[in-house]
Amino acid sequence: QVQLVESGGGLVQAGGSLSVSCAASGTIFSFNTMGWYRQAPGKQRTLVASITNGGTTNYADSVKGRFTISRDNAKNTVLLQMSSLKPEDTAVYYCTAKIFERAYWGKGTLVTVSS
Repeated sequence: QVQLVESGGGLVQAGGSLSVSCAASGTIFSFNTMGWYRQAPGKQRTLVASITNGGTTNYADSVKGRFTISRDNAKNTVLLQMSSLKPEDTAVYYCTAKIFERAYWGKGTLVTVSS
C-alpha cells in the first residue's frame, strides 16, 4: 500500500541548483527516518542524506554544506535541496523511508549535472 514517488530530477549545469522531492502515499504513520540515496552507473548505491522524525540530519561528506534535507511529517514528504552541483553528483536519486525495521524505496529520479 505504501508508495514513494520522487520528482524533480533533470539536467543542470555545474554550479547550479536543483531540488528533488519525495511524496509518500498510503501511510497512516510517521516514518522513523526518511532520506535519499544515489547510484551512479557502475557504482554502489550510497547514502546522500537522511533525516529522522525528530529532525536529526545526516549527510555524506561529499555533499555536506551543499545539500539540505528536510521533511514534512504531517504530509510524509521529504525534500532534498541541492546547490553548487558537480558532475560527480550525477546519479539516480532514490527516496527511502523506514519505520522500525521495514524500509520502502522509490523508483528513483535521474539528476544529470553537465560540465
